[in-house]
Amino acid sequence: MGQVVATAEHVVHAPADRVRVALGDYAGTRQRIAGPQFSEYRVESGGEGGGTRVHWKFAATEKRVRDQVVSVSELPDGGGLVESDTKSSMVTTWTLHPAGETTTVRVRTTWDGAGGIGGFFERTFAPKGLARTYTGMLERLDAELR
Repeated sequence: MGQVVATAEHVVHAPADRVRVALGDYAGTRQRIAGPQFSEYRVESGGEGGGTRVHWKFAATEKRVRDQVVSVSELPDGGGLVESDTKSSMVTTWTLHPAGETTTVRVRTTWDGAGGIGGFFERTFAPKGLARTYTGMLERLDAELR
């Protein structure tokens, strides 16, 4: 078993404070930008930033669907969010890097992968697919905040 890491990055054409609010809006913006890979989306508690608990099913492929309950916390400096799946080792960190009227958003997801040949394929293909999913989300976020 090894750790699997997926990353994505995108420049959002909005100041960091607006991006921070939108990314933390699990009851609104996040659901709108989630994309077709996410289904059965519901906020279980909170809804804005740290302390939020949200459920969704994430379809990595047609046959590989993860039922996730995510607990959200905020980075100490207010520069992003951490989403921890309560049902697995998956952790996604969204960090904001302001540059005036734009903000570079970086997403990093890690989890403990499978061993053996299945783990090889997971480490090879899953990060690319997840990066595409997050890039799509960030492009939709950019469009929404312009």
